Amino acid sequence: MGILSLEFAAAVTNFVASTLLPVVSTDLNARNSLALLIAGSTLGLFVALPLASRFLRLLGTNGTLGTGILAYIGGLVLAATAGTAWMFALGQFANGLAGGLLAVFGISSAIRHLDERVRMRVVAASSAMWILPALVGPAATLGLEHLVGWRWTLLVPVPFVLFGRLLVVRAVGGDPPDESGRRPPARTLLIPVGAAGVVLSMGWWPLAIAGAAVALAGTIAVLPEGTARFRPGTPASLGTMALFAVGYFGADSLITVLLTAGLGMSLGQAAVVLSAAPLGWGVTSLFAARFTSERGKHRLPAAGLGLAALGTAVPAAGLVVAIPFAVTVAAWAVGGIGVGLAYPGLYIRATTAGTSGFTAAELATAVITAECTGQLLGRAVGGTLSSTGGSAGLLASYVLFAILLLAAAGTARRTTSRRNISEQSP
Repeated sequence: MGILSLEFAAAVTNFVASTLLPVVSTDLNARNSLALLIAGSTLGLFVALPLASRFLRLLGTNGTLGTGILAYIGGLVLAATAGTAWMFALGQFANGLAGGLLAVFGISSAIRHLDERVRMRVVAASSAMWILPALVGPAATLGLEHLVGWRWTLLVPVPFVLFGRLLVVRAVGGDPPDESGRRPPARTLLIPVGAAGVVLSMGWWPLAIAGAAVALAGTIAVLPEGTARFRPGTPASLGTMALFAVGYFGADSLITVLLTAGLGMSLGQAAVVLSAAPLGWGVTSLFAARFTSERGKHRLPAAGLGLAALGTAVPAAGLVVAIPFAVTVAAWAVGGIGVGLAYPGLYIRATTAGTSGFTAAELATAVITAECTGQLLGRAVGGTLSSTGGSAGLLASYVLFAILLLAAAGTARRTTSRRNISEQSP
């Protein structure tokens, strides 16, 4: 219940932040500094990830939880009282730092205490936590902003976060400190350094590319050996997770631009399309959990990622040939359905130690790093291409995203080693 509450809080936070961004940027006179407003939480997250296992070992579970909650509340208060864009970004940085620590804490606790079958159901139910915020989040946020202002509205997720964290610590607060392997901090801190180059590049593509390369080098230092080669088992699962994140979240970050600027849709039509994917993801993931005991579960990630590639390619095809609005909605929904089929099984494989030798905290750090680095790279590449090439750049971005999702569908077949499949076969 704590994990589900935290996922609901993450969904609420996501929709509150994205909905309030235009209002905040206007109030803080930061229309030309949107990257700075967005960058804070991303940089904080990437600073926290390579240090999270050290915090767990040094402070223990209770100390890590307390530090994370204090940083989270302090960051939100600082952002809500900010008078400048830099102060708002600093508050978001503290918020992202806390989010990274608490995410590693929660995922590593789930790895330790929940078996694979239960974790699969928790992941599926967590995806469903995005359904209600996706439906009512933007409208409710705007309504509340008109009533009490954006500063108070920014604090809406706090009760959900505190409730979830208290439930989790009540269950696992007595866990011994994690005995994680000591990884060189200089290499792992390349991730936030590279991320800073990407998110603060302000459209200057040489800095964005250099930052992406540095972040990728740091990511390789955090992930298990063999991830870049998609070695069967956990390494291939983490590599596939990264490919999926680049393709799907890169496409998701540009979908509003594609629909309005590229295809000429109204904001109302774009809102309908936007809600289709999270609904498809959330509902389908609940049914995907029913296949946990079937041999066919090993094929679900590959099939789902193939559907996600199709759902990404069809809307972009509207830049070349006329596509009816209903087809666009259906295609984006199919993409979400594909992710709902693929994500639970892929996530479970990525958080199963296998032969990687990773502890629970290191696995949690690895899976968050793979997914978040993929998101960062997808948004950076898509933003760079679309900002320099107009409609042609948008088309090139979505062709690349669809290819990466197809590649992820191919590597997904390596996420379960042959030995494990043979042991589970009748």
